[in-house]
Amino acid sequence: MSDPGKVRELREATAREPAEAAGESPGSSVAAEFAPSESGREDFWNIPNTITVVRTGLVPILVLMPFMLSKTGSQILGWLFIAAAISDLVDGWIARSFKQITKVGKLLDPLADKLIVSTALVMLLAVGRLESWTAFMVVIIVGRELAVTGLRGIASADGTIMAASGLGKAKAFTQNVAVGALLFHYETLGLPAHEVGVTLLAFASALTLWSGWDYFADYFAWRRPERGHAGQD
Repeated sequence: MSDPGKVRELREATAREPAEAAGESPGSSVAAEFAPSESGREDFWNIPNTITVVRTGLVPILVLMPFMLSKTGSQILGWLFIAAAISDLVDGWIARSFKQITKVGKLLDPLADKLIVSTALVMLLAVGRLESWTAFMVVIIVGRELAVTGLRGIASADGTIMAASGLGKAKAFTQNVAVGALLFHYETLGLPAHEVGVTLLAFASALTLWSGWDYFADYFAWRRPERGHAGQD
């Protein structure tokens, strides 16, 4: 028979792990900040998660890009993309301000952003709005998003939620501005939207590689036995 004392100690240690993980340093991209309801279950359909789900509705609209290549159609796609990017900031602010951060939200929010950006880039290539030589940048961005999403899945299986790092947020901002400009395509607000978009996309590609390496380096360094299970200051 197993020792009841050891079993109890194991259960207590397991229960302490999520709380200990919250004590990590501000610079780490590993986080475990949850807001369960009084019943102990997270409320999926809170305001931030609802906004995230609605934002994902932009994906099927982007797929219709071949039928929206006129200046008016391009402006519609561009402004919808900007609205989606703003909604991302809004749902994050609401989640933090009203303590509605959930584990599923930590995973769903970045997944929705990656899906929207990846769809936009693939469609821009498909309709010729991105030159063939820029395809390597699209591969870098989409490949990195898939890799980081997979890493988040691995971390989630360990009971760890990886929040966006500062470098990742800088990448996301540059990437969003680039994709937004590319969607407008035609001159907008007196600026050559396409040229601005391609230039920023190159910059975003460099940040994409850097931030991707940062996520993996941070996660595997955090998992080293000598550092313990919880993040360190």
